[in-house]
Amino acid sequence: MIKSLLVANRGEIACRIFRTARRLGVRTVAVFSDADAGARHVRAADEAVRIGPAAARDSYLDGARIIAAARASGAEAIHPGYGFLSENAGFARACEQAGLLFVGPPAASIEAMGSKILAKQRMQARGVPVLPGYAGEQQDLAHLAAHARAAGLPLIVKPAAGGGGKGMQIIREPSQIEAALTAARRLAESAFGDGALLLERYLPAPRHLEVQVFADALGHFVHLGDRDCSTQRRHQKLIEEAPAPQVPDGVRTRMREAALVVAREIGYVGAGTVEFLFDGAEFYFMEMNTRLQVEHTVTEAVTGLDLVEWQLRVASGEALPLAQEQVRLEGHAIEARVCAEDPSRGFLPSAGKLALLEWPRMQHVRVDAGFGTGDTVPDSYDSLLGKVIAWAPERGAAAARLARALEHTYSAGVHTNEHWLARVLSSARFLEVRHDIAMLDQGAAEFAAAAPCTRESVVLAALAHLAVPADPAAPVSPWAVADAFTPNRAAVVPLRFVRGTDGHRVELQYERGQVVRARCEGASFEIADLEVGGGRVGARLGSDYRQARYFRAGARTYLWRDAEVCELTLDDPRTREFSASAAQGGLTSPLPGVVVSVPVTLGQQVRAGEVLMVIEAMKMEHAITAPHAGEVSAIHFARGERVPEGSALLALTAAAEA
Repeated sequence: MIKSLLVANRGEIACRIFRTARRLGVRTVAVFSDADAGARHVRAADEAVRIGPAAARDSYLDGARIIAAARASGAEAIHPGYGFLSENAGFARACEQAGLLFVGPPAASIEAMGSKILAKQRMQARGVPVLPGYAGEQQDLAHLAAHARAAGLPLIVKPAAGGGGKGMQIIREPSQIEAALTAARRLAESAFGDGALLLERYLPAPRHLEVQVFADALGHFVHLGDRDCSTQRRHQKLIEEAPAPQVPDGVRTRMREAALVVAREIGYVGAGTVEFLFDGAEFYFMEMNTRLQVEHTVTEAVTGLDLVEWQLRVASGEALPLAQEQVRLEGHAIEARVCAEDPSRGFLPSAGKLALLEWPRMQHVRVDAGFGTGDTVPDSYDSLLGKVIAWAPERGAAAARLARALEHTYSAGVHTNEHWLARVLSSARFLEVRHDIAMLDQGAAEFAAAAPCTRESVVLAALAHLAVPADPAAPVSPWAVADAFTPNRAAVVPLRFVRGTDGHRVELQYERGQVVRARCEGASFEIADLEVGGGRVGARLGSDYRQARYFRAGARTYLWRDAEVCELTLDDPRTREFSASAAQGGLTSPLPGVVVSVPVTLGQQVRAGEVLMVIEAMKMEHAITAPHAGEVSAIHFARGERVPEGSALLALTAAAEA
């Protein structure tokens, strides 16, 4: 068995690998960039080595630095996790040449699947079903455009060296062909260093199924069942489950057998995932991910196995722990990816300090987290904070348990998506297995609306807000007390909270320093048995006792009651003039990131909706468009420059003013 292990990754997957390594008695080494100096995965390891600045290309994607860190720390093996260098054949080969064990497949196997073009050609020859399209070596854009027109629309364009949905473009109209190919090539070169593209027939609403395979160096192969990863947004998986529901037995058997054909064809060793599209009748080979998947946890939940332990044993030269007939699948497991993004603002990535991140603690619920309260979410990497996994004997119970667990995940300071995920899990389309890879993109409105704040919740938030100081660490001052004390008479404290565009007015009536009554939006409540502390607020409102989890940060109060989430900001009249002025500002960056394109020039006339600048943040591109027709009168950032959140990017003079 390996004695010391360096994990060439960060976040939740590094923490997860360390957990198994620690159980096996393996010494652990973390690597970190400047952006991750205080990160949780750094604290979780026995030793940590700095490998460079924040930019991934200068740290986590720099194989030479990582190998140097392994040598300096005395590690004998490197686990790449997923993403970054996990599917880089050159890195796997460099580890071998440096005398280090690479916890993954041989470099030749990675190369065999590193190009979707070559992989598709090879698997088609072995009888594995594939989608029609273009998978050739002629890669100039004019040639690709001609093939796109000849193949017929709709088509999907994929980076041949890519994965994770990055760089994919869908072409539905002939007029979109050139722009889609150009964008896909730019993203492919930026993300993978390889601009080769693959064209495939686009299935508008298939399901995304996959099979977990494992192999050792002694020639043994097994599959560990299948998964459904159809719940995606912008080709990024968000909810995954095992086994895949409502797949005919014959199709399931053939798909698992096809996955083993793929693994044997390339002489695979270690953990791998063969991915397919399923149109309801037939499955089609997409690609093989030659690494551990984010969603490996649901396979672990239904098999009772530790796949990272299997990886370490296989990398040490041991045989697979089980033969195919010994693998048992029990129950159903579902995973949700909790990300730093704002569902109310088009899922813009969010970054900054987590004032609160409290994960659920429930039976049959597992959490693989890379962040917690007090940690900082950098803007340099993807937005995944952690994963919540629920197991139950059957699918409906697993979905309900996971939704409940997500409702008991509490975060503040950075926007997160866990309650949006809970709404998806509770939807009829998901529960009735009517979901597909297009569900979240085409039916986003179905899940977008959060439950409105009830009057009872607003009252509880007001009670918590006044009972908890804005800064608990600040010295107590009589001038900061807001208990409405007046001698010998009742007093009323009026408050107005804002939630998005909604306003909520509350009046709390005090007698002898104690709140006795509340009025909110036409309703009146007698207050009794008030308790505030430890992040909980409870009170008898009239005849009913209500309680909730709360958190206060300055003027903002967060309150959670099951599916109801209220993020309320105290409306201070003194800030209104500043807010109105700020709202009239120019074209600003909605998030921190890097400028990847400025398709306009100074003095150019533009139409409303025209793209003025493209910003890349957390591995996604975001277009800044013209809110109205006019003339570009200033450009404050150039291609390649980093922009902080809220920065003025351009100035646009309205057409009438021009």
